Amino acid sequence: MNNKIRAVVVDPNVPGRLALGEVNAPTPAANEALIRVAAISLNRGELRRASTAEAGWRPGWDLAGTVETPAVDGSGPAQGVRVVGFLPGGAWGELVSVPTNALAELPHFVSFAQAATLPVAGLTAYHALKKGGFLLNRSVLITGASGGVGNFAIQLARLSGAKVVAHLRQPKYEAVVKAAGAHQVVIGEDISPAKEYGPYHLIVDSVGGNVLGTALGLLGTDGKAVVFGTTAGREVTFNAGNLYALGGASIYGLIVFHELKQESASVGLKWLVELVESGQLRPHIDIEAPWTEVADVAQQLVDRRFPGKAVLHLSK
Repeated sequence: MNNKIRAVVVDPNVPGRLALGEVNAPTPAANEALIRVAAISLNRGELRRASTAEAGWRPGWDLAGTVETPAVDGSGPAQGVRVVGFLPGGAWGELVSVPTNALAELPHFVSFAQAATLPVAGLTAYHALKKGGFLLNRSVLITGASGGVGNFAIQLARLSGAKVVAHLRQPKYEAVVKAAGAHQVVIGEDISPAKEYGPYHLIVDSVGGNVLGTALGLLGTDGKAVVFGTTAGREVTFNAGNLYALGGASIYGLIVFHELKQESASVGLKWLVELVESGQLRPHIDIEAPWTEVADVAQQLVDRRFPGKAVLHLSK
């Protein structure tokens, strides 16, 4: 095997700071499979890190591809099996080593592109919805709903039998969230009109700022707000008296890396893949491009020029 592979690395000397470079080929641990990567998906979190990272740093969380070498401990899929996987970094390379508990096999009818959207965005939505428990006929509010996580959260909440209210700050994405399954849509910086459809058993928030501050006042008894982002601001003001007076209401800070310490990525990925295979979950992909265009596509994502996921395909 060649000791060098191509991978996406930080290069401060090129526009966008991301480029393909040569790196050492991975050496899998006993519980890791060597994956020939076919498609990757981009997330804003790893791109924010890349904007300040040192030269040579390797971003990448989401990947889909084929098992080139199975794990030597006998765990995980066999050689040639198509898989989706998650890594805490460095997933954007031709060959990557992935722990078998962070892999899920792909059925024939799930494409690499679809699968690549699932690890971070899909698992974040999955774990956020799990915090709400039994959702049948309960009201769920999803803020910042046009993003990758928001779109998955709408679909998963709808599948769970919830009454789904989606919040958007821009009206141009209303059709996108309605297509995902939102029963009601609230648009604008002021989220108070969402009160009409509450109180809420679960709020999934990625906006923070005034949006979260107002949304917390819309929780019901034993309601839970799951916060996984703060695109509108980290500082939040809310009426604490009203919150505790509800009884049992709570705020949960969610980051998918912590959740995956409690439940391996393969568990949620397997469930998500099965939903995609059955047509019940539809990844919303706005951009597909070769990975040579990583810097340009990354900038479009950071600038929020599109609402869905961006998938890059690796060339041979």
